[in-house]
Amino acid sequence: MTLRGRRIGDRRLRVERTRPQSYEVRPPKRVRRPPSPWIVLIVTFAMLTIVGTVLLALPIATEQGQRTGILEALFTATSAVSTTGLVIADTASHWSSFGELVILLLIQLGGFAFMTGSTLFLFLLAGRRTSLSDRLRVQAAGGATDLGSVLDLVRRVVAFTLICEILGAAVLTVVFATRGESAATSVWWGVFHTVSAFNNAGFDLFGELRSLTHLADAPAVLVPLGALIVLGGLGFAIVGDVIAKRRWVRLSLESKLVLLGTAVLLLGGAVATAALEWANPATLGRLEPLDRLVNAAFHSVSLRSAGFDSVAIGGLFDETLVVGIVLMFIGGASGSTAGGIKLNTLAVLVVASMSAVRGDPSASAFGRRLPHVVVYRSVAILLVALTGAIGLALALRLAVPGDLLDLTFEGISALGTVGVSTGITTGLGPAGQVLLVVAMFVGRLGPLALVLALAARTRPVAHRPAVETIRIG
Repeated sequence: MTLRGRRIGDRRLRVERTRPQSYEVRPPKRVRRPPSPWIVLIVTFAMLTIVGTVLLALPIATEQGQRTGILEALFTATSAVSTTGLVIADTASHWSSFGELVILLLIQLGGFAFMTGSTLFLFLLAGRRTSLSDRLRVQAAGGATDLGSVLDLVRRVVAFTLICEILGAAVLTVVFATRGESAATSVWWGVFHTVSAFNNAGFDLFGELRSLTHLADAPAVLVPLGALIVLGGLGFAIVGDVIAKRRWVRLSLESKLVLLGTAVLLLGGAVATAALEWANPATLGRLEPLDRLVNAAFHSVSLRSAGFDSVAIGGLFDETLVVGIVLMFIGGASGSTAGGIKLNTLAVLVVASMSAVRGDPSASAFGRRLPHVVVYRSVAILLVALTGAIGLALALRLAVPGDLLDLTFEGISALGTVGVSTGITTGLGPAGQVLLVVAMFVGRLGPLALVLALAARTRPVAHRPAVETIRIG
């Protein structure tokens, strides 16, 4: 069959063959997540400790005729970075001027790093732009409640620290000069002890491991040091709130709880110390009545985190040591240079307990309600800290023969980054001293790292389990 002279099949449709194509299949790129805030904190403090250990182990860091072992350097560096103050070598006689300067810088950097967060050195000094995660780290470490004000908070913390330390150093320099010290010694002692007091470190340069016991009758020294300890233990968030708002009714709930708790603990500790030690010839009993009151108050101030001794700790009665253990365990305010479980944690638990007694459905104080998650985290911090304290005391007792109360006091002093000692630190041996190194490091970062870790795990839930009650009490 044809169509106009053509046959069917004469025309063929030819389709060009498609050339084979090759495709490379690559695995998806892994998004690099920023490190967790608590990991950044641990790494920052670990690096400071390692650098400090290396510097203190150098021959130039010790006085002529002295030798420093690795454990001794590690112990001192950890104590300085964690702003604890426990020592196994007398600071004045063992370390050279270079070694003392290294200790001073470790104290200052450790205090700065903890108050402002580990990212301070990343963006404030380098001048780079900050990420949201950077801001959140500083917010958690420094106590800011407004995310947009974190950068301003960091700068103000630095300014607040420098102003307090400059004024304190000036006052103490004059005081030491009037006591007959040379100009160079007065300036160096003024600067060193100001930084040590404000950062709640407790290191001193008076020698013979006597701390301030020879100055128990010198209120001109104790009062400025006590004021610096209190300011450092409150932190900028509280002091700044007081300066900005000035009136009690306008203060934030956190400021009210911290200030009230600070007053109660300081007054309670002073009264308890005076009542228990008033006639003790080894402590307050050797002083005039006015000096006894001053030293009881200073002891209460210092024992919560600073670690200066104006009375011989080894001469305290057992009952006073128990009071001291409680104060050291509590510590100072969150976001400050103090240690312990933090006064804020205790305040939350007290508010929650009082609300439960009143029958309130939620924890509230001063007309404000606390979120349930804050109460839960406070309970977690308390239980973890109690477990750690008991475990440390038992570990010290197994590693070192000695009185359990003295060992517990020493362990809580390290775990709370306080630095007071009954005089047994040098005799604990390598095993006990290693335990204290771990305790100081964990005590400095533990509560904050736990809060950051818990905050990172917080996530919304799609459903809530059914409620079922249990018997308690």
